[in-house]
Amino acid sequence: MSAATECAASIDFDTALAILAAHAQPLDAAIMSLADAGGCYLADPIHARLDSPRRDCAAMDGYAVRDQDLATGIAALRQIGISYAGGGESGEIGPGETIRVMTGAPLPSGADRVVMIEYCRQSDAGVRIEPAPQGKPHIRRLGSDFECGQLLIPAGTRVTPAVALTAAAADHCDLKVSRCPNVRILATGDEIVAPGAATGSGLAIPDSLTGAIEMLCRSAGAKVVSKARVSDDPDAIARAVEAASADIIVVVGGASRGDRDSGRVALAPLGLEIAFADVAIKPGKPVWYGKMGATHILGLPGNPTAALTIARLFLVPLITRLLGGGIADTLPWQLLPAVRSIAANGPREAFLCAATSYGGVDIGDRQEASGQARLAGTNALVRRPPHAGPILPGMLVPTLPLC
Repeated sequence: MSAATECAASIDFDTALAILAAHAQPLDAAIMSLADAGGCYLADPIHARLDSPRRDCAAMDGYAVRDQDLATGIAALRQIGISYAGGGESGEIGPGETIRVMTGAPLPSGADRVVMIEYCRQSDAGVRIEPAPQGKPHIRRLGSDFECGQLLIPAGTRVTPAVALTAAAADHCDLKVSRCPNVRILATGDEIVAPGAATGSGLAIPDSLTGAIEMLCRSAGAKVVSKARVSDDPDAIARAVEAASADIIVVVGGASRGDRDSGRVALAPLGLEIAFADVAIKPGKPVWYGKMGATHILGLPGNPTAALTIARLFLVPLITRLLGGGIADTLPWQLLPAVRSIAANGPREAFLCAATSYGGVDIGDRQEASGQARLAGTNALVRRPPHAGPILPGMLVPTLPLC
């Protein structure tokens, strides 16, 4: 890292992202219940604590039979019992015998298959099966899903409902996961006021970013512990940061080169070390990232579209890395067909606001960094390399969900 007062030269997006990933290591791990661990990332792998199934069992409601008895094509078998899921051992069947089994019930010794109940007719004489069943035996063998001690989920996996289900099936009630990052949002600007307070305040501007950034942080798995609005005064910004206690401080505004863009300048005396600044992308070139001790500081531009774009491209990956995930987890680019033509791109890599549908992705007409109205219909970003040629309808473009 260079000193905060030494502005780094412009770098490309991938390099900036790699720098951020290198500096953001998972936070200390904590033990959490399955119910509370959703969205976190596993600090330890999950191994099975038992076999699944724990014994041979029926995969369907029906009758447990021997294939040898069905060789003639029509079988009349004597029912000698019933086996239920959760019940004890169901004994053994011999020649000409069958046991009625329910899904998940223990399979009797000697059985080769379970015949689905739809193919069986019950009468006083016994159970008649016709025709002879083919295909799957409808039996779940001991340990066929997983065996005791088997690695089921590697460390670094995000806990989703599906992951929680597998962990619970492996007999885990608690998980060791990386701690959730605490975030403080600091919006700077003499002109901004709380939403709802601008109408009667002359030329004041509603703070449209703090709430949006907070929602993005929460959706990424972080906890916003505090928010503040401060003037463009460097001393006020420094005091607000000094008062913060968080893993991540997001400074909104004051990132550019204007006379009152004081974000980095205000924090230099506090020990801020810049990892990167001025990235060759559009929008959001003034973005900067650094650390003060163990605290990560991310500076977002004040223009709303640029700020939201940069938060998606850098803040969400930062949160994910601190949670224990990887960059690929948080930037799932996919190729979608363009709904309409896209013009050739300029010298800076561009991330265009877009809307996806079953027909593909549409970037719309207006891409101003300060725009806000069209964001209500935006749910994705389209990535355009420097000097990329025009795109025709139907051509594939890299697309990223916005939230």
